[in-house]
Amino acid sequence: MKKLLLICVFTLTAHTMFAQDSKNIIAVMNKQMAAWNSGDLEGFMQGYWKSDSLLFVSSKPTHGWQATLNNYKRGYPDKAAMGKLSFDIIKVDVLDDKNAFVYGAWHLKREKDNPGGYFTLLFKKIKGEWKVVVDHTS
Repeated sequence: MKKLLLICVFTLTAHTMFAQDSKNIIAVMNKQMAAWNSGDLEGFMQGYWKSDSLLFVSSKPTHGWQATLNNYKRGYPDKAAMGKLSFDIIKVDVLDDKNAFVYGAWHLKREKDNPGGYFTLLFKKIKGEWKVVVDHTS
């Protein structure tokens, strides 16, 4: 009986921790969305791991935080090009205390078009903060 109780307590504790991690990851993405919508690409990039090992895959793989920021600046040179970003977060799967997988959709509202697509993100907890370390966006 003690063993069963211990397993139940452990499971409940892990579930509570993972639920909080999910909320923290969604908060990172909400900050990114707010930064984007105010025209702040550098603020948007704060959700990413500031490392040369960051991997961003869209039309081609890009390695590194700075290279990713440079691509964003080329693709979205001004606030009109950036439009208004929204996310539909379909699934946040906290794998363990340092890794999570996020799947969702992105949408841009702009004056002349409304592009969108899907993303898969690998988040890692680095120095106590959740950061995107791999982003595959289409």
